[in-house]
Amino acid sequence: MPRPAKGARLGGSAAHEKLLLANLAKSLFEHGRITTTEAKARRLRPVAERLITKAKKGDIHNRRLVLQTITDKGIVHTLFTEIAPRYEERPGGYTRITKIGNRRGDNAPMAVIELVEGEIAKKATVAEAEAATVRAVKESEAKAEDAAPADEAKDA
Repeated sequence: MPRPAKGARLGGSAAHEKLLLANLAKSLFEHGRITTTEAKARRLRPVAERLITKAKKGDIHNRRLVLQTITDKGIVHTLFTEIAPRYEERPGGYTRITKIGNRRGDNAPMAVIELVEGEIAKKATVAEAEAATVRAVKESEAKAEDAAPADEAKDA
């Protein structure tokens, strides 16, 4: 008879851990980042990355596999149409875990797990750099035009 993995499980039973991780993944895809305990974040990371990899493939079979874990069709649609295309060029490492210290009350170590901003952040940075370059060129042209009439006035 098959047995679940040995060791401590989040929430007690294997079934409860599975549901807990599904709910955490759902919240992660809905909000982009969540604050949770370090243990839950470490257990969530491979689940979330596996779901994003399936979403990148984009076919109906993988959509049904993702729907087995995340039962909210709206979030699955967001995952397939918005989140997965963002990581088309990235072979893995879609999430980042950042430790934020201990929780007041029970002193549990906390962490933020978030989706790494892939192409969107890169495009925004490139667009910002291009805009700055255009602005600098216009300013230098304006300074050159302002300097030219002043030189003509000196000659006259």
